Amino acid sequence: MGKKTTQLAYVQAYEYIRDRILSGELERGTKLVEERLAEEMGISRTPVRDSIRKLEQEGLIKQKRVVNPTDMDLRDLFQVRMLLEGFAASHCATYMKDEDLQKLKRCVEIGRTGELEEVMAANKEFHDLIVGATNNPVMIDIIDRMQSIIYLFRKTVVLHKRPLLIEEHDDIYQAILQHQPEEAERLMKAHLQLDLEFCLNWMKG
Repeated sequence: MGKKTTQLAYVQAYEYIRDRILSGELERGTKLVEERLAEEMGISRTPVRDSIRKLEQEGLIKQKRVVNPTDMDLRDLFQVRMLLEGFAASHCATYMKDEDLQKLKRCVEIGRTGELEEVMAANKEFHDLIVGATNNPVMIDIIDRMQSIIYLFRKTVVLHKRPLLIEEHDDIYQAILQHQPEEAERLMKAHLQLDLEFCLNWMKG
């Protein structure tokens, strides 16, 4: 198998497994069997194994099972997000470009009026714009490696309509627009804390 073919098989396997986890088709706690997945996709086990390893690094798989996060896992994830995204929001209040401010405003507007998938995409873009505006490759990489697990919980807060979600985005946007770094940081941390509490309550059923 050529290098290009091997890479294509890896991408195919990664996206296939990731998308089935994110859609809920592969439920939390499900054991992943390499042979079965390879057979389903018509590829060898090697790209499947490599994909599972990458998804383990991203937090979606643990010991070859679809992750079933504990309260502590969730707290750890959000603690990192609060530190990094809080700093990023503060930075944006001083340095964010007008072009990105317009995009941020658009994300808030879509959050109010869009369909579910549009709101999900706007929610992701809102946070990505703020982190990306730091131009800090290390910070961007850390958040990027958590994107899949972040998606699972972002879906929870959007799908189950967490109260005041979009209003909080608007407050963060206004603080950034008005060049209030301390307020932007405080609001971002408070926003993520409320996301955390909502997800913890949802996990308890």
